[in-house]
Amino acid sequence: MISLFDLFKIGLGPSSSHTVGPMRAAHRFADRMADLPLCPLHKSPARIVVTLYGSLALTAEGHGTLKAILLGLAGEIPENVDPESAKKLVNHIQTTHLLSLNGTSFSFDYQNDIILDTATIPPIHPNTIQFEAFARDGSLLTCQRFCSVGGGFITPEEQAKTMSYTLPEVPYRFCSGKELLAHTRTQGTDIADIILTNETATRPLWDVEKGLDRIADVMFTCIEAGLHHTDILPGPLKVKRRAATLYRKLQERTNSQPSPHGVMNWISLFAIAVNEENAAGGRVVTAPTNGAAGVIPAVLRYYRDFCPEYTQKGVRQFLLTAAAIGGLFKLNASISGAEVGCQGEVGVASSMAAAGLTAALGGTPEQCEHAAEIAMEHHLGMTCDPVAGLVQIPCIERNAFGAVKAVNASSLALSDNGTHYVSLDHVIKTMAETGRDMNHRYKETALGGLAVNVPAC
Repeated sequence: MISLFDLFKIGLGPSSSHTVGPMRAAHRFADRMADLPLCPLHKSPARIVVTLYGSLALTAEGHGTLKAILLGLAGEIPENVDPESAKKLVNHIQTTHLLSLNGTSFSFDYQNDIILDTATIPPIHPNTIQFEAFARDGSLLTCQRFCSVGGGFITPEEQAKTMSYTLPEVPYRFCSGKELLAHTRTQGTDIADIILTNETATRPLWDVEKGLDRIADVMFTCIEAGLHHTDILPGPLKVKRRAATLYRKLQERTNSQPSPHGVMNWISLFAIAVNEENAAGGRVVTAPTNGAAGVIPAVLRYYRDFCPEYTQKGVRQFLLTAAAIGGLFKLNASISGAEVGCQGEVGVASSMAAAGLTAALGGTPEQCEHAAEIAMEHHLGMTCDPVAGLVQIPCIERNAFGAVKAVNASSLALSDNGTHYVSLDHVIKTMAETGRDMNHRYKETALGGLAVNVPAC
């Protein structure tokens, strides 16, 4: 079982695989540097060189990768770093050319010590990072390579060769939707209870519930922030935030003459608000990635604001059920846009949200599985083609569509008895195969699709 707290990570935008993952990798490298044995002065660490490959190199500036690496090397971790403090720390490193790593100050040239290798094709994963530490005499002290495999997950490159996961021992192990449903039938319970039982095998119940409530709180707080900010998003596109304007118009319309598209407009607004915050480098929850961070919060807010069935317990059921679905995609396919395109990000988020909403509205496990299948089935083949390498166009609007699809998928599943031709396992397998067949230009490299057909400035 992949823990829900691995899938739902609190961090900074704009990208889980290009910002959160690299920050974690840099932080881990910094920790390992502290474990190096004491050496003579000429053999002590004096320079660090970071090399980005593949998709990371191609979209480093637009995805905030360079700043994330500086923060990680400086000892920051995504879930704790304050967005405003992060900006000041990055600016200090860039202007002074000094980096403090575990109490030791290094000369660090932001422009030359981070190398963007766009020519070399990484052997294992398109998101690969290499860290090298050199001694005063120029000799190599250590070299460590990590793969950022989506959703903020990182793994040493050697381990990524096998793409194997060391899963904890839990009461209900499952590696497929079929096995998950079998557990619910055997135990006479729902998907959320299966996941809760597994989570409480490794931590106390109060800690799990506190973590779930914090995830929901950060999601709702992010929506609220996005509804009120009116600045220009960073980057050459100069995209103006529009959530605040949409929010005002929807409020005015609601108070005068309700629109027949009212609920759909609100769902879209909530998703846009989150992803504008993400694009601005604000605090979001990877759900399961930053690029798709708006889908689940939007559907969860829809459940809270528009569904009479809403309860706090329902919010927890929503997130627990969504985590089960996200774990299956992570385990059997991918949640990395660099690996399988946006079907692995917005598509998976929509699938998770559809299942979560269905559970919160009282759907059976079979209906939850059906909702998840419907949502992904209609995201198959979705490319990842960010204009200018920024998580803005088409990413922000794409979250709105993913959220609306999730609600529609849930509605369709709840109107049926759970029996359907295409299973969730079938659609996960198909998504993985589609991702493997997809040309690399359409997988977060900004080398194809809208990324080349829309002027960047």
